[in-house]
Amino acid sequence: MILVTGGLGYLGSHIALYLMSKGHEVVLVDNLSHASMESLERLEYITKLYIPFMRLDVRNTPALQKVFEQYPIDYVIHCAGFKSLSESAHKPLEYYNNNLSCIISVLRAMQRGGVRRLVNLSSLTVYGASGTDWKEQDDFQYQHGTPYIRAQQNIEHILQDTFKVDDYWQILNLRLGNIMGTFTDGKLGEWTQHIPKSLIQHLLQVIANQRDVFEIFNQSLDTEDGTAERSYLHVMDMLDALYKLMLWSNDQKNFLENFNLCHPELHSLNTLIKKVEDVTSGVIQIQEAVDQVHEFAQLKGNMDKLNATISWQAEHNLEKMVQDQWTYYQASLNGV
Repeated sequence: MILVTGGLGYLGSHIALYLMSKGHEVVLVDNLSHASMESLERLEYITKLYIPFMRLDVRNTPALQKVFEQYPIDYVIHCAGFKSLSESAHKPLEYYNNNLSCIISVLRAMQRGGVRRLVNLSSLTVYGASGTDWKEQDDFQYQHGTPYIRAQQNIEHILQDTFKVDDYWQILNLRLGNIMGTFTDGKLGEWTQHIPKSLIQHLLQVIANQRDVFEIFNQSLDTEDGTAERSYLHVMDMLDALYKLMLWSNDQKNFLENFNLCHPELHSLNTLIKKVEDVTSGVIQIQEAVDQVHEFAQLKGNMDKLNATISWQAEHNLEKMVQDQWTYYQASLNGV
């Protein structure tokens, strides 16, 4: 059985559904700070299965240990944590406390439960600087990180230090690009919050007249059009790679392996905005944000290690990501 922390969030719920589609049993934990019980209801409706769920804060180690005592867990996928770079700049203590405490609690509960197989979802931002060819062995840069990025860097240091003294672990650490899109056929998508955390949800709120303008942080970066360039990856492509890495790990002994997981193409924020306008036939009003947050001009990882390990390639382009996200967003507005 596979435990998914943050199991009702965007990534956690999609991972859970994908695993169940492959015949695996899952148990989900989430404190619902950035998720909704609607996600569990939708998962159970789609799968026609009862899905074990515990509402708890992952930082509560004794409560988390009880999950290990109650269910035969042999694998953990850690998705729980705060993920907004801009928000972290205003709430540093909350981000450090939450994200670092989460991973420490998960590792402690796993150790006490005799479970040593872990997938940790990290981010390409962990490298700490702009770049288009970051390799897994590259040193982190520390001069421009927001609290979110510094927390992510420290999480990876915690994983490394834990493995050094307890090498029975099998740890996959995935440094993700910007994930968008929905599950196949729009069965599941990103839950719409009043104040969303993701870029695409902000844009769609403007299109749906739920927000007047989209605030842009920086339009004078060292890129072709001055806006940040990112590697946007469809959630189904992410799930395909994650599962293939999990299968690969079945034949490995103890390890801690980092993998970049992103799309081979970079797209600027302006390109994304234009794509959203094209797909929705709408117009997005833009204004410069009052609070400016340091942004990396470009961010993409080198995929040589991943491609040498599994047979994988990104199948979905940016237009497909936006189309899927918009279709699901419209359905959610209509209560579907």
